[in-house]
Amino acid sequence: MSRWRPLPDSLDDRVRQLVVQLRRLKDRSGLGLSSLESKTGYSRSSWERYLNGKALPPRQAVEELARVGGVEPTRLLVLHEVAEAAWRERGGTADVPAPGGSAPGESVPGESVPSGSAPSGEPSTASAPRSRSLLIGICAAVAVGALLVGLLIAAPWKDGGGGGKGAAETRHGAAGSSHGAFAYRPGKTYPCPVKRENGRAYAGYSTTRTAILSQPGWDVVEAQCLLRHLGFDPGGADGVYGENTTRAVKRLQKKAGLPTDGIVGPHTWQVLRG
Repeated sequence: MSRWRPLPDSLDDRVRQLVVQLRRLKDRSGLGLSSLESKTGYSRSSWERYLNGKALPPRQAVEELARVGGVEPTRLLVLHEVAEAAWRERGGTADVPAPGGSAPGESVPGESVPSGSAPSGEPSTASAPRSRSLLIGICAAVAVGALLVGLLIAAPWKDGGGGGKGAAETRHGAAGSSHGAFAYRPGKTYPCPVKRENGRAYAGYSTTRTAILSQPGWDVVEAQCLLRHLGFDPGGADGVYGENTTRAVKRLQKKAGLPTDGIVGPHTWQVLRG
């Protein structure tokens, strides 16, 4: 597995979440940068910048990485939509190096950039026709079905999972299913009617006690509601694991004596469920 260099401290958490998931998918695929270039149509130097937080990848590059990694792209596309909004808030544009970023062409440690690499940010010439054709098909499928795909279906690149349900969880059922597939809508927040069952708190959006949160979804709404219920305001319960939610999680973890890493995993869920 690659030894990744740390992402810039100035990188927005919403962009960071996207980059982390792209890195995980690359690691799981076992592909190097040269292989990504040949399989996705985006140059080696472009992937170096995308995977190190120096530039925001275009939507098509995200779709291509999902394709070669063998995963359904909708989760990544939701993350990309959120990251793109954050990038623009800070004055950036897609596929432009972040302020203070290294020059294009710098490689991931242990991987050098060949002199014949395609220009940064552009699909390599040999693969461009294939990429354009593939993009047309992908965009059509995403436009018709993106909102119908359940974002809570387990994917190979996602950590954690819904396993290990206890008796209370089984009886409680898949709470999020009654809400349908999660679709992020800017400005949209959800009510938080927290109730207790068999000594555990539920807000009605998810019953998980194990999922490691990073991507937008009902699990995040559930955690945000439980944080608010416990007095740690994450801002609106919008389903996005952003800066406000991360800070609220860290405050909860500090009070509970857990490592203050801002990551919701099984131990933090235990505190949230009470």
